[in-house]
Amino acid sequence: MTSKKTTVSDFALNLCVQRSLFYERAIALAILAMTIFASIIAVAENPKSTRALRDLNNSSFAFTPVKSGGAWKSRRAEIQNRVLVAAGLSPMPEKSPLNVVIHGRIEKADYTVEKVRFESLPGHFVTGNLYLPKRITGKIPAVVSAHGHWPNGRFMNEDVAEVKKQMAMGAENFESSARSPIQARCVQLARMGCAVFIYDMLGYADSVQFVEHRHGLRVKGFVSAEAELNLVSYFGLQTWNSERVVDFMCSLPFVDLQRIGWTGASGGGTQTMMIAGIDDRIAAAFPCVMVSTAMQGGCSCENANYLRINQGNIDIAALTAPRQLGMTAADDWTKELKTKGFPDLKNLYTQLGVPDHVEAHFNTQFPHNYNAVSRAQMYAFFNRHFQLGLTNLDERDFQLLSTSEASVWDDNHPKPSGDQVGEPHEIAVVNWFKQQTAKQIEPLLHPTSKADLRATRAVLGGALEVMIGRTLPKPGESTFNLHTSENKGDYLIQRGNTVCDGNVVATMFLYPKKWNRDVILWLTLKGEESIIHADGKLSQAAVQMLERGYAVACPVLYLPGATQNPNVYAPDKRKSGGDYEGFAGYHYGYNPTIFAERVRDALALIGEIRHDKKHQADQILVAGVEGAGVIAAAATALASTAVQQLASDTDGFRFAKLHNVWDVNFLPGAAKYGDVPAMLALCAPVKTTVIAESKDSAAGLSAVFAAASGKVDFLSATGAAPVGLVVKVLTGHR
Repeated sequence: MTSKKTTVSDFALNLCVQRSLFYERAIALAILAMTIFASIIAVAENPKSTRALRDLNNSSFAFTPVKSGGAWKSRRAEIQNRVLVAAGLSPMPEKSPLNVVIHGRIEKADYTVEKVRFESLPGHFVTGNLYLPKRITGKIPAVVSAHGHWPNGRFMNEDVAEVKKQMAMGAENFESSARSPIQARCVQLARMGCAVFIYDMLGYADSVQFVEHRHGLRVKGFVSAEAELNLVSYFGLQTWNSERVVDFMCSLPFVDLQRIGWTGASGGGTQTMMIAGIDDRIAAAFPCVMVSTAMQGGCSCENANYLRINQGNIDIAALTAPRQLGMTAADDWTKELKTKGFPDLKNLYTQLGVPDHVEAHFNTQFPHNYNAVSRAQMYAFFNRHFQLGLTNLDERDFQLLSTSEASVWDDNHPKPSGDQVGEPHEIAVVNWFKQQTAKQIEPLLHPTSKADLRATRAVLGGALEVMIGRTLPKPGESTFNLHTSENKGDYLIQRGNTVCDGNVVATMFLYPKKWNRDVILWLTLKGEESIIHADGKLSQAAVQMLERGYAVACPVLYLPGATQNPNVYAPDKRKSGGDYEGFAGYHYGYNPTIFAERVRDALALIGEIRHDKKHQADQILVAGVEGAGVIAAAATALASTAVQQLASDTDGFRFAKLHNVWDVNFLPGAAKYGDVPAMLALCAPVKTTVIAESKDSAAGLSAVFAAASGKVDFLSATGAAPVGLVVKVLTGHR
């Protein structure tokens, strides 16, 4: 969409209107505008998004094709890194002892069932049932089953009416399988000679430490500002649980480590895609009724901040390539898979030279399911790829396990209680992930060698790329469209739009008559008013920069005047009305934050200036002032090869101090990945001056710059205006 051109007179008029119309509303809401003059307290209504927003229910998530199998390697790394960052698992936490407990063996004629619990992290239990063939000889394949959002999960037991319905439509052949398709597939796979583990999602069956599968915004624990700033989520914990399930299966002495498979439907299909995408130990995956270009997964356990920006479920399913991948579709959001999505997967596998490693079955005569028809296709998939050599894969009737028979908790194995459940347990889990982060991230901020520095850039830089969602534009990707040009004698004013990735940024350039070929990118939340006042006169900063021969580029950063991020899942737009839909990941999982959009705007300007052949610049100097200091740091960190100097007034801002997930500056994961000091560290070796920080407040910054053979200075704003200091630093007049 196109941004409206902003003029000086328009700005002044709008400011007056806003102050008069919204003053009373602002007092009621107690929201201070972030882009009004420092000497004036005023309030602005939150502008509506002028850039397209996506949501999981109504947007289309087409696969991003690659030109060749060779190009897939880098694209795959990009998708996988986004999944890991979104899950809060980059870098992976340490793997503590599982402390596996297996008990209560149940003997059946041709298979056995055992009760299993282990700790995916200290004090947090993963629970489930292990189905095994009655007789095991040598190494056998393993298949993990993720149950998904079916009633009661592992304890599923449908009523008579549902049983009759399923059998009448030809979806099931036996009452037992109609009552529990989940148990049915575990029994059949065990009869086929596989070790099968069915485990509980959070809040289902024996997963009692989370008293509910999902909930809305909280002050502490999951779905809190603290959790979002550290990327701790239902999605992340369930993905971590899945990772530890792989570890558990690999620990079983009879499991063939080369033949580990995974399957699940609905939410279980989501879990299947994710674990197969991040763990190459999974040799074959069969996600059902979830691979789609349409709805991406409705539960908060299937969504996370950043997860589906620049990608969707087709891309995520493709992470399994070139390993074996099968899937099913039904009369639900996957019903168009045959023409939307699967052809892309088939083409990718063809590019990789293994077209027979991917398959799909379009059972659109049935609603959302993992019924006998779909299960038969899954059995054939694993029989073929695990070379089981079976000729008869037909299900047979079986005796359904009762809840008490399947449960891992009993008198000798009591369920968790007290602080091990509910909010105290959630807080403990959040704290564990934060402790893991501290162990892993802190050393990255104190590198002592070039190798350490490479690790810092790989982890922190890789995470920042995910959080912002773009890197420095390539030649031709960012262009400036001139609208007006005014010759003021000693300087020239050019106004127009910088366009990058379809986003439009209103931009003003000032060129002095005697230009030294350097450009100062002036990043501010005041926009053009920071350079040219409402009366048309240049600001003191602009005068000084022009007199000293520097050109100035001043963009109007995205949504000036906003105090909060937009929300595609605002209360009046929610599908079910459940408070869990207040989870910020429903918005930030599909859309960049305003902070990220503003950093993207800055990157667009850096790219345009760098490749502008009409106004070729020798150096790009970045200034971050008047609320945009951290934006400038983030942009420089992502464009360090194109920027020669940075002067940033951070005003001591820290993301970790934010308590409102919709705050205009909110950036999920920022606290996890080192906050503002880490962004500044990633600017090395660019010559950097930081105002309102010190060696103590930005601990480690000097070490990073020293390792990068760069230079960083710290200045206090006491007794001097930060804007004036920035100008002096960048123009060499300190």
